[in-house]
Amino acid sequence: MARSCKLGPFRAEKLTCFTADSGVPEFPPLSPDEMRDAFAEIASFGGLAVVHAEDPAALTAPAGGGYAAFLASRPPSAERRAVERVVRVAAETGVRAHVLHLSAAECLAPLAAARAAGLPVTAETCPHYLALTADDVADGATAFKCCPPIRDPGNRDELWRGLADGVISCVVTDHSPCAPELKRGDFASAWGGVSSLQLGLPAVWTAARARGHGLADVVRWMSAAPAALARVPGKGAIEVGRDADLVAFDPDAAFTVDPAALHHRHPGTPYAGRALTGAVRTTWLRGAPAGGAPAGRLLTRSETA
Repeated sequence: MARSCKLGPFRAEKLTCFTADSGVPEFPPLSPDEMRDAFAEIASFGGLAVVHAEDPAALTAPAGGGYAAFLASRPPSAERRAVERVVRVAAETGVRAHVLHLSAAECLAPLAAARAAGLPVTAETCPHYLALTADDVADGATAFKCCPPIRDPGNRDELWRGLADGVISCVVTDHSPCAPELKRGDFASAWGGVSSLQLGLPAVWTAARARGHGLADVVRWMSAAPAALARVPGKGAIEVGRDADLVAFDPDAAFTVDPAALHHRHPGTPYAGRALTGAVRTTWLRGAPAGGAPAGRLLTRSETA
């Protein structure tokens, strides 16, 4: 979403904004007043406001290049304060609001309160927040750098409880396949983003199974709930009339992540050398084996209403 709150004649079903500097000039942050104006307009046509929620007033420059300094520069309170603002403005405007890549468990309380109040506010988290912790991150291991950051083990446990309770509804990769040169340097200067698209399902399944969750839970978090949130027709379930987007998944196959075996264009990943369980054997898109040139179609708003 541009900095201006006038969305113009084009009204998409989903519009994304940042509350803090994204690090990319094309995606400047919205001020609180701009967010309120934008949410009101999005609500007027039933769209979805998708928010990267970090309060810039709670962020600081890292006091060094190590991971501890980077983590301290983006505290949980930055996410919580931004999420609280999203909830307040959603209550004022009636907009459907969705919080992206939630990493701080402090946010679960305001999200649960919004849910109890019947507000249309939802949230997602990512595989790396569920499978990894700050204890896994060595100084210089910038493949782990993402915003918001990967936090401590206790925080990770709370995120899993938020998933089990339904406060967090989706698990989405937030795949960021940047070129290796952008990850060079230290945690103060390297590009933020985790490359994990090919590994998202086994990473989540490995951790979910260890916590007593079944494949049906993982399918709900990673397929059914995202499809319902985005209102994408024909997706998210195996039913007559739906698109045959399917995987043959071996839930017991164990493997060690080898970046050289990944199909990502830039295969750097924080999962390198990590033991995971669960392997995708075959994938079909709309009934056809995947692997050729990408194929799809543009959805009109009438199809996603």
